[in-house]
Amino acid sequence: MKTKKMLGYYDYTVVLTYVGMLCAFTSILMAINCNFLDSVMLLMLAGLCDMFDGTVASTKERSFSEKRFGIQIDSLSDLISFGIMPAIFVYMISEKNFAIGIVSSLYALSALIRLAYFNVLEEERQNHTSEKRSVFQGVPVTTIAILLPVIYILNVENRFKSFIPYAVLLCFCGIGFLSPIEVKKPNLVGKICLIIVGLAEAFGIFFVGWKLA
Repeated sequence: MKTKKMLGYYDYTVVLTYVGMLCAFTSILMAINCNFLDSVMLLMLAGLCDMFDGTVASTKERSFSEKRFGIQIDSLSDLISFGIMPAIFVYMISEKNFAIGIVSSLYALSALIRLAYFNVLEEERQNHTSEKRSVFQGVPVTTIAILLPVIYILNVENRFKSFIPYAVLLCFCGIGFLSPIEVKKPNLVGKICLIIVGLAEAFGIFFVGWKLA
């Protein structure tokens, strides 16, 4: 008799993806409760998980189903982490401004379209080659995990007095997600540079937290 098991895959190749999604969901809860500092930190942590989940997954020989599952679960997690979470964050930090709510919803839609389109292209690509992807079509949705903390730090430091920069950020990112441009996938040096930027942002957020305490 065949033993039944839980649906899905639970080996180490998907652990970072799951952790990243949980960080993003917790970040959403923090934003809803107006705990924006912790929300931004959790977004950055979700971005860090996403940066290395593909590297971890590539260390294991996976079946056809496991590879397809990896494509789908990564994009679904990215939608929550870098599509829904920033949209809710900006809407809440704008004190539920109606116009910014519309911008946030369109941003989330652009992230959804971009990730769904990516899944189609990636499955087609893997059907024809086993080589690793070298470029992204459109700006990666994870870009928001680098840019949103910058806007937040500047806002808290009173570099600007309105919520318009948040809306502008979502507009530019949303357009970038859907633009037919090629963005080179970061290599090891590129990832190290991103980590350094992330650490600098984390330091800035800790400094902001100290001032707000």
